[in-house]
Amino acid sequence: MSSQAEKAERFRALHDAPETFVIANAWDAGSARILTALGFSALATSSGACAGVLGRRDGMVTRDEALAHCRAIVEATGLPVSADLEKGFGDLPETAAETIRLAAEIGLVGASIEDATGDSAHPLFEVSHARDRIAASVEAARSVLFPFTLTARAENFLRGNPDLDDTIHRLLAYEAAGADVLMAPGLPDIDAVHAVCSALSRPFNFMAGIKGKSFTVAVLSGAGVKRVSLATSLYRAAMTGLVNAAKEVTEHGTFDYLDETLPTPGLNAFMRG
Repeated sequence: MSSQAEKAERFRALHDAPETFVIANAWDAGSARILTALGFSALATSSGACAGVLGRRDGMVTRDEALAHCRAIVEATGLPVSADLEKGFGDLPETAAETIRLAAEIGLVGASIEDATGDSAHPLFEVSHARDRIAASVEAARSVLFPFTLTARAENFLRGNPDLDDTIHRLLAYEAAGADVLMAPGLPDIDAVHAVCSALSRPFNFMAGIKGKSFTVAVLSGAGVKRVSLATSLYRAAMTGLVNAAKEVTEHGTFDYLDETLPTPGLNAFMRG
């Protein structure tokens, strides 16, 4: 098993390499082991998937619960793992910074901090405050003894403010604050992706998973994307299979879903022990 420092260096090297790479979002230890065996080079967590595993909606998980979820995924794989840590579980810059320090302590080698407030009346932090939160998070990331990769997320397109110019303005502010990777979920088309990537000097993470707003890796690479994350999409795909299979049983009394499922020995082959 690689050390945390070795995994951090491998994760940083993926961002420095010429190729675009996909980071797959696991939702528990079992999915982490499957995704590792299938050949992904790095894993991420998903706040929405974490909440779903706990039977809650996104945003309804505590910091301790989120970090415990992350730790289970870290311990299940030898791959680098980056975490979706929402807004850092607090509004103050020092709270976000403390969340990053705690994330490093449990074996994570990266994490994202977003500029969404969680308050529907005021869904986004003012740019200056959001920048201060990123700057504090970056300082915390730099305080550990390995290259912790800090991703800053501009949430405009998911939070009712689909303003591309403001999104780029925010991303540039976060880049200036020291973020290693920039992210703007929900961009509407490939032209917007290209505009964002062209404005930035650091790697951009595109979030796949929105129907009609997800593009091939080749197309994204051509637009300048360095990293592609899958958000909740793999978790939703798994849960869609669950819902459809269960509905077949309850509504029709049949078990045709079994024809498409992995046999138990095949599934067990991904697991340890």
